[in-house]
Amino acid sequence: MQSTTIRRAAEQDAEPLTALVQGSSAYQGPYAPMVSGYRVTADYLARHEVFTAVDPAGHLLGFYALVLEPPELDLMFVADTAQGSGVGRLLVEHMKGRAAAAGLTQVRVVSHPPAEEFYRRLGAERVGTVAPLLPKITWERPELRFAVAR
Repeated sequence: MQSTTIRRAAEQDAEPLTALVQGSSAYQGPYAPMVSGYRVTADYLARHEVFTAVDPAGHLLGFYALVLEPPELDLMFVADTAQGSGVGRLLVEHMKGRAAAAGLTQVRVVSHPPAEEFYRRLGAERVGTVAPLLPKITWERPELRFAVAR
């Protein structure tokens, strides 16, 4: 992924990030209510460690949001057209580097059920299950943790 650049998200990225979340094929069908109406706001971008992956032309390939307190990978999305190309791995490795730089020793992930295996392949360990959050989330979600080397 040498042609992919990771950069800090800026206020003008809020709308494209929102579109990526709402347009994700991983959140269609029964998972659609989870992102219905969800917005990535400029305030959210200012409060958290949000980084985007872009191609040489500046097209958005994916992003993640790291919350420092308490440490959690709050959001991570890869564009449908970029899945399987290494963008997700690149974003996770970048996130772990940012977490280490912030002095964190672990990062929690409450995973979208279909994404659990992806996170586990990248070193996350399953530590439990998170109960549904009605009315939008009617299913249990895997809880994982990334150990962060400092």
